[in-house]
Amino acid sequence: MNTPAGQTPLENVIRHRIRQRAGITVADYMRLCLTHPEHGYYTTRQPFGAGGDFITAPEASQMFGELIGIWTIACWQLLARPRLLNLVELGPGRGLLMADLLRAAGSRPQLLRALRVHLVEISPHLRAEQKRRLAPFGPPLHWHDDLPTPEELGNAPVLVIANEFFDALPVHHHERTEEGWRERLVVEDATGALAFAATGTPLSQDALPRWAHDHPPGAIIELSPERAEYARRLGALLRATGGAALVIDYGHTRPGPGETLQALYRHRRVGVFHRPGETDITAHVDFAALAESLRASGLATPPPLEQGRFLLGLGLEQRLRDLLANADDAQAARLLRGAGRIAGIGQMGSLFKVLCAHHPHMPTPPPFTAPRITA
Repeated sequence: MNTPAGQTPLENVIRHRIRQRAGITVADYMRLCLTHPEHGYYTTRQPFGAGGDFITAPEASQMFGELIGIWTIACWQLLARPRLLNLVELGPGRGLLMADLLRAAGSRPQLLRALRVHLVEISPHLRAEQKRRLAPFGPPLHWHDDLPTPEELGNAPVLVIANEFFDALPVHHHERTEEGWRERLVVEDATGALAFAATGTPLSQDALPRWAHDHPPGAIIELSPERAEYARRLGALLRATGGAALVIDYGHTRPGPGETLQALYRHRRVGVFHRPGETDITAHVDFAALAESLRASGLATPPPLEQGRFLLGLGLEQRLRDLLANADDAQAARLLRGAGRIAGIGQMGSLFKVLCAHHPHMPTPPPFTAPRITA
């Protein structure tokens, strides 16, 4: 298929599908943009850091992963120090979070010997970087294209980390029209540009959330059966093996109308139709819906915390003081800037939320209860 001038190869694929089907869903558009096997964003490039399109918390500060390492130690203790513990990370990026986590976990040699690390990653480029970064820490490394099964994990306890993972799972848009709710599609408009149109399948009353019943024409809601299904599978895994999960992402704890689809290209906001396949596309996470899916799978879900409160509850201030004690001026400035970014109000500290889900027979991990980490 020849690519017209000015179009990315993926845009050519997308337009072909639109013409075949009179439009594609927003979820299909997201899925193609991010995971198309030849032209998808995550399958063809390294998007993280100053040379990519965005910076995540592990890129901003080593303390982020180190404190999740403290959380891992606490969970291992709450699970009665099992001799085998699976640590699963969904979308591990360049492996920075896991590297900082393993460095912190190294203060407990018994834990480090128990760990088996499983990385759910579809990008061959990122898998190679993860291997280089994580191999020196010692625990066996395993890669998966999808969430592993209890059998693949030896039916041993599992801890799951999902930092900025659920925001990339597809969402569907539904618009209230004069005739009722209809799915919003990506189409070609009269000028040939990619655009949205509420011309898709009507949304049944059974599928409409209770909170959306009274919205007027023109209102738009985002729903994600894909996120709900992934949460259901995650819940089934933890029910079968025991353990806990951390979901860390930007989003909201109260559902409501509005579209949150957004795109980033070289660290700046762009339109969601900008250079498909070369632009990161995400949507805010509905933490209430996610918690509901996890609870329906039989897990316990204490109320989510803002990321800043989560990190402070695990000892961010003390860790920062320890690092500053041996830092020169340049290092101190970098440490303070990173701490502000990951925990500050108006930055990741308040924009990002942290949801914990755990097996009902496991005590609630800190800092969702008072932390108690023993020697």
